[in-house]
Amino acid sequence: MRTKPRRGRPFGLGAVRTGSAAAALVLVMAASWAVSEPVAVRPPQSPDTPGRIEGVVDVKLSPTRRRRALVQASSRRPPTFSGRNKTVVYLQQGPLGAFESNESRAILDQRNETFSPYVLPVQVGTIVHFPNNDEVFHNVFSLSSTKRFDLGRYEQGASKSILFDKPGVVRLFCDIHSHMSAFIVVFSHRFFTTTDEAGQYSLEGVPEGRYTLVAWADGEIRASTSIDVVPGETARADFVVE
Repeated sequence: MRTKPRRGRPFGLGAVRTGSAAAALVLVMAASWAVSEPVAVRPPQSPDTPGRIEGVVDVKLSPTRRRRALVQASSRRPPTFSGRNKTVVYLQQGPLGAFESNESRAILDQRNETFSPYVLPVQVGTIVHFPNNDEVFHNVFSLSSTKRFDLGRYEQGASKSILFDKPGVVRLFCDIHSHMSAFIVVFSHRFFTTTDEAGQYSLEGVPEGRYTLVAWADGEIRASTSIDVVPGETARADFVVE
């Protein structure tokens, strides 16, 4: 007895009745095997993630005139203004949480009848040391309302110090050498920095927010701008100081 051969089904694919259906299935399977190119995904930034501010300050100040002598200078050494091209860049108002206690120390040297650095930014609570590294006596003093003091005369190898406990600008002189002068700028927060020799600066760890950024040079504010700091990003602000 003859029987008709039984038509089987393709293994694992089920019954396929048309060529178009088989082609569509192959395309679907090929798509599932394809590997897509990797896409860079930026991780979400927390509001607590700090940002950064950077930029360049172009200083175009004219030479400072020598101040009138308070006493007779002990030498004919011409006045020098080493570091006068340095600019202090800072936030006008520190963000909340920036007013932490401070017990820092800093040095403002006296060498070659010059204060070094010419401008020294510090935070409130900093003790500044004034070593004498010259072969002559020095006498550091200030008549500034922020910090008025007179260290008296002292010889080479000696050092005296002052605690700066109030924000503001302190102008320094030497009572013996009238051509010596410098600045100490005292801040109530830590968001300040000094430009390098190329005029570049950076402020690290700045919380998110809008701030007024200030450029201070040679005794006064020279420029300012508003700037927005975004978590995990770098904001930029350039200044021209004239």
